[in-house]
Amino acid sequence: MFGWLRRKPPETRAGGNFTAQVMAARAAYITGTSGIAELTATVASCVALWENAFALADVEGAPGLDRRTMAMVARACALRGEAVLLILPDGTLVPAATWDVATRNGRPVAYRLELPESSGNRPVTALAAEVLHPRIGADPAMPWAGVSPLRRASLTAGLLQLVETALSDVYANAPIGSLIVPLPDSSPDDMAAMRSAFRGKRGSTLIVEGTAQATAAGMNPQLGQRLEQLSPDLSKSMTRETLDAARDGVCAAFGVLPGLFNRATTGPLVREAQRHLAGWVLEPMAQTLAQEAAEKLGGPVRIDIGRPLQAFDAGGRARALSALIESMGRAKELNLSADEMNTALLAVNWGGGDANA
Repeated sequence: MFGWLRRKPPETRAGGNFTAQVMAARAAYITGTSGIAELTATVASCVALWENAFALADVEGAPGLDRRTMAMVARACALRGEAVLLILPDGTLVPAATWDVATRNGRPVAYRLELPESSGNRPVTALAAEVLHPRIGADPAMPWAGVSPLRRASLTAGLLQLVETALSDVYANAPIGSLIVPLPDSSPDDMAAMRSAFRGKRGSTLIVEGTAQATAAGMNPQLGQRLEQLSPDLSKSMTRETLDAARDGVCAAFGVLPGLFNRATTGPLVREAQRHLAGWVLEPMAQTLAQEAAEKLGGPVRIDIGRPLQAFDAGGRARALSALIESMGRAKELNLSADEMNTALLAVNWGGGDANA
């Protein structure tokens, strides 16, 4: 009659705890596609440079590419190698959390997107013309997918991760600051009391007793004994050099000159590193994004990163302008024609039609 009061057997599910699986998948997504070295200070600094540079960029012809959206695009490209944004009818761009792409002749033709919402991702299907998909480091075998700098430099990132893990284990478990102190023989009670006064591994002092037998034999067991350090000597393992080399490799993968993070860096090197990052890494990305945005938004789009970042030699430009003005004034004094002036400029690749100006 009261059988229903008996407890039911615990319910079991195949494949382990579902919540744990979801949390593990989410953690893997947050840490990135490569799963290593993506949350270290070195990577965070490089990603911040990309993100802030894109946020400062001058954008014309694409109101949807506001500063917040540009920062998200740069961060996604730095960590995932690509970013996908849905173009709404009013021109607003909505970033996608995850996506699947269908291709034809290696080019995307349709997307299945999941747009982030506070109540959960919302699925959306869109054609390629309705989606902005900037990507970097695309492989010829998969031209529709981008590759992040960390995946392209996986060995360097893996080395950085291994060295940092090893150092963290050393500082967590090694007897740093511990000493071995030789003491003469004493009563067992006194030695036990002294041992009990030192607790723990880190920073503790270990006591080594003398040998009464050696003393009875006329020997001096304390002769030549000294303090012995138990702290590991990491300099012999070249951990500092390895860590610096791995960090420099990660910086180079992001297009950041390693000297920028050197404590002895001076102003000129900072400006050169800034120009290098803007000119060889971020500006090509901006031009690629501007070209795709112009094709899909139906109007010319211009994105300039060099001017807001002041990524140019201001002093050199001023000297060049001064030289040009003086040259033009001298040309007027000599009554040179426009063709003669252009011929002179062609000699230094400054004239029109030289295909290099």
